[in-house]
Amino acid sequence: MARRKQSEGRDRGPGGRARSAILLGPQRLQVTLGPVASEVAPDGKIATVTAGWQEREGEDEELDAELGGRSLNLRLYERFDRVSDEDPELARAHRETQDRLKLLRRAYNVRLSRLKDAWEAVGRLTGGPDVLEPEREAALDGIRRLDNHQLSRVREIREEFAERHAPAELPAVVRERAEIAATLEKVDAVVVAGGHVAVLLNRLNLFGLGDLLAGKILIALSGGAMVLSPRVVLFHDSPPQGPGHAEAFEDGLGLFPGIVPLPYGSQRLRTDDRERSGRFARRFAPATCVLLDAGTHVEWRRRGWRSVGEALAIQPDGGLAPLRARSRAR
Repeated sequence: MARRKQSEGRDRGPGGRARSAILLGPQRLQVTLGPVASEVAPDGKIATVTAGWQEREGEDEELDAELGGRSLNLRLYERFDRVSDEDPELARAHRETQDRLKLLRRAYNVRLSRLKDAWEAVGRLTGGPDVLEPEREAALDGIRRLDNHQLSRVREIREEFAERHAPAELPAVVRERAEIAATLEKVDAVVVAGGHVAVLLNRLNLFGLGDLLAGKILIALSGGAMVLSPRVVLFHDSPPQGPGHAEAFEDGLGLFPGIVPLPYGSQRLRTDDRERSGRFARRFAPATCVLLDAGTHVEWRRRGWRSVGEALAIQPDGGLAPLRARSRAR
């Protein structure tokens, strides 16, 4: 049952959340990390997570320079490889679990595509709202039920892996987790970079970072914000492989509440299509869908969210409006 405890980020109470969380947009075009880190952690060491960069995890010279040479990279990707070498059985079971999750995702997308087409088609019908509005709501409810079913199945598969293999109890994992915990005791803040979201989330979960990061000051960059949120939503309206639709991918660590972060949101979503955008916002309500574009800076503290500048949120009618403070966002 060891993994079950780690999977409950979606249900975290206030005691299991970050002390504060700062979400920043992509840094490639507009670097904003340095000043933010200097403000929240002016003197001490800062831990970094770059596992989403995969084999390039250690190529963090620019990140370290932006943090004033104060970073301590947790090297979760390297640690995972080390654990896999020491415990081939765990590595094999992990691969098999990933294969099962990929198959599940394919089935989900087949069903989602049909429901999404039906929702859009009902939305285009003209006639009396007394007849059509309940049907539109029913079509939306069908997608939400499928999303919840998908997340539930992912939990089942992950919990089955945990119950059979108890990774949190294996000596190699226990050793690495103890080293990570010791490093986190020395730092004033933690920066979680983006990259490959699934890889990043897997490494965070294996080493129990949901628990270890609770109560910390977190700075999340782009995809890093996605994995720390309650629900990871994959999205792209115009992907290279054809028409896209958003996916409820997996539970995130749930270290802050109430937000669906959308890195490169203005580029990847057709925000000029208000009907499409409105459907997106309503589907994931009551969470607020926030465009995490370059230069975006939003902060969560126990009193709620605030935007430093003009971070935009997608409204239920499909319009865009500045993110407003939400007292005690849940």
